[in-house]
Amino acid sequence: MRNTAKLTTAVVAVGALTLGLTACGADKDSGSADGPLIVAASPTPHAEILNYVKDNLAKKAGLDLEVKEFTDYVTPNTATEDGSVGANYFQNQPYLDDFNKKNGTHIVPVVTVHLEPLGLYSNKVEKVGALKSGATIAVPNDTVNEARALKLLAANGLITLKDGADNSATPADIAENPKNLKFKELEAAQTPRSLDDVDAAVVNGNYAIEADLKPAEDALVLESPKNNPYGNFLAVKEGNEKDPRVTKLAKLLTSPEVKKFIEDKYAGSVLPSF
Repeated sequence: MRNTAKLTTAVVAVGALTLGLTACGADKDSGSADGPLIVAASPTPHAEILNYVKDNLAKKAGLDLEVKEFTDYVTPNTATEDGSVGANYFQNQPYLDDFNKKNGTHIVPVVTVHLEPLGLYSNKVEKVGALKSGATIAVPNDTVNEARALKLLAANGLITLKDGADNSATPADIAENPKNLKFKELEAAQTPRSLDDVDAAVVNGNYAIEADLKPAEDALVLESPKNNPYGNFLAVKEGNEKDPRVTKLAKLLTSPEVKKFIEDKYAGSVLPSF
């Protein structure tokens, strides 16, 4: 999932988009268990994974699946809330918690599918230990991803965070900084483009893919998918978790076939979380 800074973008268009989706959803009967399951998704890798399921697994499982792509992080949740789509696949738990709290929505996770691992990259050094005192590190500037970046650095011994630092942590929450690292806060999409200007940058997995970075090969350090709270999941409006179409899709998204597809297609840029 991409950075949460996009939460405020496209807000002006949400009403119009939602109305359009509502009409479309009504045509497709997305709220009925007898109609197709319409799933809102980000293009990469979410829609690609869903389209693999649609083209290779859904028919045999008796699932009529329709995939709708969105580039913003507002409409998939608002459309799921109002029933224009039956589910969405694009976000992680910290983002969803923040979204539900701020918007009064009732979206819940169904099954976690993958992790887009956050990694530390550099064009200046080949090992994390080679970062010099006073080095500048670019980090995403949105609430969830900045905290996530700092946790990655802390997990690898570069900094120590204060007790109680949570998913809203910022550089002000750093307790110990033995290398006197400096931080350049940028929009998440800009972090890979900053690599020539900083000593290292923390980059989201989806932006790494777009920048032709290979996390498994190029990252100095990389998040682990094990027990990772930032895994991306299939989500629905509360009360729809047992919809037969949703349960079928949840099973297919965590099948051996999808695991192999993710591993083969993304080569470490996206990691199965099941």
